Amino acid sequence: MPEKTPRPYGTFIVFLFWILLLAAVFYWMLPDKAVPPGLQGVLRPEPKPLQAFELVDQYRKAFNPGRLKDRWSFVFFGYTYCPDICPTTLLTLSGVIKQLQTDPQGLSNIQVIFVSVDPRRDTPEVLDRYLKYFNESFQGVTGTQPEIDSLTRQFGAAYVIEPETKPGQYQVSHTSSIFLVNPYGQLVAAFSPPHDADTIVEQFRQIRSLF
Repeated sequence: MPEKTPRPYGTFIVFLFWILLLAAVFYWMLPDKAVPPGLQGVLRPEPKPLQAFELVDQYRKAFNPGRLKDRWSFVFFGYTYCPDICPTTLLTLSGVIKQLQTDPQGLSNIQVIFVSVDPRRDTPEVLDRYLKYFNESFQGVTGTQPEIDSLTRQFGAAYVIEPETKPGQYQVSHTSSIFLVNPYGQLVAAFSPPHDADTIVEQFRQIRSLF
């Protein structure tokens, strides 16, 4: 009696497995794969964990990654001598905080952090006085230039210190985006200018619901 030829079930299953695997790889390589339409260009496709850094706040207390844990952090890089962008952005962030304080969660796990890229002039005491004009809960952060640079690189926040016009007088060109760090210490979003408090609040609420 002639021997029956085995049906290629095993071959078919292996073939199907590879088709599904390739489809999954293709899907995960798509840009903005999990980003809702209203958050494209704001929310990162993947959270970026922040590496170690060591700075100080306006009270000269250590400011490191531990200060970002268990809170949503709005982070803005600038300097106190900034003529327009910084004060305007800080006023916007003050409006954001005012709106979010009415949420059921309140502000217990939300903070605003202003990182100075001008440590030569922005001492902790200067930051303390400056931020009180906008909101007493805002945190000011500074440090040595190398320490600041190690943090700006992680955020992709560029800045250039311009030549002095007079001794001690100069401007700093800097990134004007507002960055968002989640309670796990991961960079998850960036709000580009022009900034609007209502828009930022709406987008933040959407982002928060995803985590």
